[in-house]
Amino acid sequence: MSKYESSIKHIPYPQENVYRNISDLNNLARVRDRVPSDKIQDFSFDQDTVSVSVPPVGQITLRIVERDEPKCVKFETAQSPMPFNLWIQVLPVDENNSKMKVTVKADIPFMLKAMVSGPLQDGVEKVADALAQIPYE
Repeated sequence: MSKYESSIKHIPYPQENVYRNISDLNNLARVRDRVPSDKIQDFSFDQDTVSVSVPPVGQITLRIVERDEPKCVKFETAQSPMPFNLWIQVLPVDENNSKMKVTVKADIPFMLKAMVSGPLQDGVEKVADALAQIPYE
């Protein structure tokens, strides 16, 4: 199992606000217009799942499998060319600020590891960057 972690992102909102927003995927409606349509297509979601089509990877659907209020939300793939787990950790810095890290664990076949490790690490960092820019009000 290979592990990919984002850098720690500082979020100018309280931990509880961030957790409340990431633990209910219906909140993605607020950022739907920020999703780059040239990179991600067929973007849909409900409270517990999010689904996107990412050329050339294909369809990816993630489902929330665990909520550890107010510090962590864990996801697993429901549909993906390569199964993986993803979790978003949120920790308080002070009463008005928090920090976040995104982690992915994937069982990558040895023959593909060299080819997908770089893009996967880059993708994890981009997800964390996007999450850090959301207004968690």
